[in-house]
Amino acid sequence: MRTNTVRRVCLSVAAAAALTSVAACSGSDSGKSGGGVVKADPIAALLDVQKKTGGESSAKVEGTTRMGTTMSMNQSGTIDWTDGLTGAMEITYTGGSMADAMKQTGGTGTMQARYFKDGYVVNMGDGFAKQTGGKHWISYGYADLAKIAGASGEAMKQQMQNTTPDQGVKSLLASGDVKKVGKEDVRGVSATHYSGTVDVAALTAKNSELDADQLEQLKKQLSDAGITTETVDIWVDDNDLLVKKTERGQMKTGELNSTVYYSDYGTKVSVEQPPAADTVDFAELLKQQQGAGSGAS
Repeated sequence: MRTNTVRRVCLSVAAAAALTSVAACSGSDSGKSGGGVVKADPIAALLDVQKKTGGESSAKVEGTTRMGTTMSMNQSGTIDWTDGLTGAMEITYTGGSMADAMKQTGGTGTMQARYFKDGYVVNMGDGFAKQTGGKHWISYGYADLAKIAGASGEAMKQQMQNTTPDQGVKSLLASGDVKKVGKEDVRGVSATHYSGTVDVAALTAKNSELDADQLEQLKKQLSDAGITTETVDIWVDDNDLLVKKTERGQMKTGELNSTVYYSDYGTKVSVEQPPAADTVDFAELLKQQQGAGSGAS
C-alpha cells in the first residue's frame, strides 16, 4: 500500500470537511440579533424565515464550494435534519490540491458521501480500493474527528450534528449586521435577498460548546487559515423558505466562495450504511499507517 499517498488523501478529506464546516460559521444560536444597530424590518422578516425554514425536515441541495488552492467542488443530493444530519451527496472535486490527491490514487474526482447522526462515509472509488484490500468506503466518526483534529474537529462534530438550512439565517441574525437588498429571481423563483457580514471566529466561539482551551486552539486554527470575516447572502421565497445561500471570505490560500441552492422541502431521504466488508474506518486506517512507520513508501 502506498501509505503516504493514502494518508494524504484521508487527511485531506477530513481537513476539508472540518474547515468547510468551521468556515461556514453555522452554529446552534437562538436566533436573536447580536446587538448591532439594524432596521427592525429585515430582523423581523428573518426571524420568520428562521422559524419556517427551521420547521422543515428535509430538502434537496445543490451547490459549489471553492476554498483557495485547497479545493473546488460541486455537490448535490438530499439531506434530512429531523434528528441530526442524515442524507446522501455526490461530490465532484474540480480543482485544487484535493483533486490532485484523488488523481494520485486513480480516482475520478467524484465521490459518494452518506451522512448519519454520528458520522459519515465516503466512497473513494476503485483506485483507492486497490490500496485498501478492496474496500471503497472510508467511515468517519465525528467523535474520532474531534480527537484527531482538535478544536476544529470538535466544532465540526457539533455543527454537523446541528446542521439545518436555516443556519445561514441564524448567522445573519447573530451578527447584528444585515440588510434587505431587494427582490430577485432565483432559478425562476421570486425571492427576497438579504446580506450581512459575519465575524467568523467570534460567531463560532459564541455558538460552540468548546471549553476555554479548545476555543483558544480553534481561534489559532482560524487565524492560521486566515479566516476573519465572511459576507453571507441569503435569498428567501414568498413562503419564507430559504432557496439560496452564498458565503464569501478570504483565506491565506485564497478566496472562500460557497453557493448552495435549496429546493423540494419535505422530500423523502433514505440512506443506508455501506457493507462493513467494503468499509475501512478512518481512525483504524490512521493507526495502521502510523504502525507502518515513516519509512513506508
